[in-house]
Amino acid sequence: MIRIGIDLGGTKIEGLALGPDGAELARKRVPTPRGDYGGTIRTIVELVSWLEAQSEAGATVGVAMPGAISPRSGFVKNANSTWLNGKAFDRDLAAALGRPVRVANDANCLAVSEAVDGAAAGLDVVFAVIIGTGCGGGIAVGGRPITGLNAIAGEWGHNPLPWPEPDELPGRTCYCGKSGCVETWLSGPGLAADHRVATGLSMDAVQIAAAAEGGESSAIATLARHRIRLARALATVINIVDPDAIVLGGGLSQLSGLYENLPTLVAGWCFSDGIATPILPARHGDASGVRGAARLWPISGEAISE
Repeated sequence: MIRIGIDLGGTKIEGLALGPDGAELARKRVPTPRGDYGGTIRTIVELVSWLEAQSEAGATVGVAMPGAISPRSGFVKNANSTWLNGKAFDRDLAAALGRPVRVANDANCLAVSEAVDGAAAGLDVVFAVIIGTGCGGGIAVGGRPITGLNAIAGEWGHNPLPWPEPDELPGRTCYCGKSGCVETWLSGPGLAADHRVATGLSMDAVQIAAAAEGGESSAIATLARHRIRLARALATVINIVDPDAIVLGGGLSQLSGLYENLPTLVAGWCFSDGIATPILPARHGDASGVRGAARLWPISGEAISE
């Protein structure tokens, strides 16, 4: 048996097949059918079939998804891909595939991947952040995800932006129903909204980053505000979890210059006389979530809990 990982994102679904030795056998990325729950299930089934055909082997299937399966209801909660919320996603997908599946939060899968053989390989406690379409966090300890009693461990993006400035209050409305969430400031759409408010220009994160690279002062200022907010938000993680490393994934984790002074900025907000916490880009880039999803299942000789 091989292991297939699926990373269900807000704009793309990526599939990866790993051999028993962890080698990549096949990979494919397709657009997410946004707003279409049935289409999402069908797309994943087609992707799994393609990966199995390419690998010429049967497979276990693990899925990284935004949000989580509620322990109380058994339905998806907290997904910024809102068409998943209230659905029995794991059961529906298992029925469509004709086999059991394992599902975990996408940031938890990122944490697992980077703790096992990524930027934080060999470290015990790893906090992973996804800053992209949304803004999530996950925790791995000993290479395994920490889900928590309520399946919300690591949900950093839905805490309020800490130490807010007067012009950051009361904060933007979040899809979760509250205002001022970290996600509304640090996600790609949050970055674009901040730039629009400051300049009147409608640009996405990629365009803002390109403009900053070209020396555009307003874009440089937008990225500087984003970095300071990220530092404040990460400082709260260190104050509570004090992980051995923080790993950043998602599209905005690749912003030019992001890591140059980020540790110094973070240290200024931590309850300590200094910090040694490495803040690292994901070694496996945007493929890390899908690798962690595949590793939700063991290979022969591995003991991996449910």
